[in-house]
Amino acid sequence: MLKMNKAISRRSFIGASTLAMASVCLGASSQSSSIITRGVVLYPFDLTLDEWPKLAHQAGLTTIALHAGIHTDVLIGYMHSDAGQKFIKECHRSGIHVEYELHAMGDLLSREYAAKDPSMFRQNKEGARVFDYNCCPSSQNALDIIGEKALAIAKLLTPTSHRYFYWPDDGREWCSCGRCQEFTASEQSLLVGNHILRILQKWDSKATLSHLAYGPTIAPPRKIKPSPGIFLEFAPIKRNQERPYASQSRQETEEPIETLDANLEVFNVAKAQVLEYWLDVSKFSQWKRPAVKIPWRRDVFLADVQAYRKRGIRHITSFACYIDADYRRMYGDLQFINEYGQGLLGS
Repeated sequence: MLKMNKAISRRSFIGASTLAMASVCLGASSQSSSIITRGVVLYPFDLTLDEWPKLAHQAGLTTIALHAGIHTDVLIGYMHSDAGQKFIKECHRSGIHVEYELHAMGDLLSREYAAKDPSMFRQNKEGARVFDYNCCPSSQNALDIIGEKALAIAKLLTPTSHRYFYWPDDGREWCSCGRCQEFTASEQSLLVGNHILRILQKWDSKATLSHLAYGPTIAPPRKIKPSPGIFLEFAPIKRNQERPYASQSRQETEEPIETLDANLEVFNVAKAQVLEYWLDVSKFSQWKRPAVKIPWRRDVFLADVQAYRKRGIRHITSFACYIDADYRRMYGDLQFINEYGQGLLGS
């Protein structure tokens, strides 16, 4: 897949670079707004609702990020198809940034390397090297391969914002080997992230990289410090969506808003991003189709935005998966997208 037609790849990169320059005027107005990044995260096939760029523009959003949950090949293939190229052009015309948020570890370090060097993979708590999730961050060989593959993917999925997202395997365990066991999941993830960023910045000097605080990595790293260019992405998937987040105690959620406060002691507040679930029809549907109608809680959303804004957060996005052509046919009304964008603009 990474040997895809180079001419297509160059066209995508040139288009991305053009959008980055063309959005200077948009950036000026965005910078004057309280919330700088106002985004949604979609699966590529949510773009069967081909009006997404128009909807985002009308709602005052700045960014559409496309998500790969397991493997990046499907997303790469889509973005280099006619439909994907059309989407990029429509976002360009609407002044919408295109980003890619990827659970990428399975692609960054192919499990096929297990036969060559098992020490690149994590050790479980029983002391066995296993080839299921993530990696051994103490392995230089693993880091070298991960960095090389991250760069190869970046050349095919080039964000127009220079913001890159290479997440760990979804909610999975990290390494317990003798060298790694002193580090938490967050710290192991950050070790990998710091290395990826160094590689990316040799190719894209403006590159920044997300550190995903989510599941096993929700607690802040302490022993490892983020390199300049690493920004926090805080995704509280276990919070209660029916009540304002700031009102929820540790008895109600494992991830109270104080967890964000702790992370903001480590990461640059001005660059930190919250990744929420207000519009995530896939989560409300328990990741099963057919999709349910979104239980949109505008009051909760607005209270949450104010709580985040109070903490200095200026970058906010939400999963909006399963809001596709089928969703439009079943439920029609998409007014909540406009209310979401306007809520971020008005905060």
